[in-house]
Amino acid sequence: MSSNLEEIKLPLILVNFKTYSEATGIKGLELARKAQEISLDTEVSIAVAPQYTDIKTIADEVEIPVFSQHIDPVAQGAYTGHITAEAVKDAGAVGTLLNHSERRLKLSEIDEALRKAKSVGLTTVVCANTPSVSAATAALNPEMVAIEPPELIGTGVAVSKAKPEVIKQTVSQVMGVNSKIAILCGAGITSGEDVSAALKLGMQGVLVASGVVKAKNQKVALLDLANPIREAAK
Repeated sequence: MSSNLEEIKLPLILVNFKTYSEATGIKGLELARKAQEISLDTEVSIAVAPQYTDIKTIADEVEIPVFSQHIDPVAQGAYTGHITAEAVKDAGAVGTLLNHSERRLKLSEIDEALRKAKSVGLTTVVCANTPSVSAATAALNPEMVAIEPPELIGTGVAVSKAKPEVIKQTVSQVMGVNSKIAILCGAGITSGEDVSAALKLGMQGVLVASGVVKAKNQKVALLDLANPIREAAK
């Protein structure tokens, strides 16, 4: 089965709900609806990655892309407590995150999880903490790589501004391995200024979490992130 990357417009804003109470259950659905509204209003691609238990509810209610936060590198069968590619696909997800700093995998596990994801047509976003890990990951042929230095995650200090050299090195090394891979910027992204800086450094989108989920006004936060992408498209 082919990937869904052609269905996902770039640049992309991918909102990771993590397990925040502000994006669990009905609140998760409400946030997904807000993301869809801003996406339609700005014509900027916004995707969401809710908790597993909310994937089906959200995927049934919105038309923006829905991602899983993780899948395990296992087949369907006797794997109690694991999350399979087939399960999240059946629930309505079109893609999945892999190897987030809060859910690390070994390189061999990433490779196998990618195989499982591709077998059911899930678009993959593999997180990496350094340029060299990003390049190693790129060799496994995911659709997207997200560079996220873990020390900046949740700090409100964007990697695109605090460590632009990391972004530049990641772009250079990933493109040297596979020029077809889209690169997202994560860690500390909270404002349109952060997104603008990321785009200028060669990113094709951002991976965000608390900057949106825990914002006092989630719609305003989403609009702030989307505006630089909308302006760049003019």
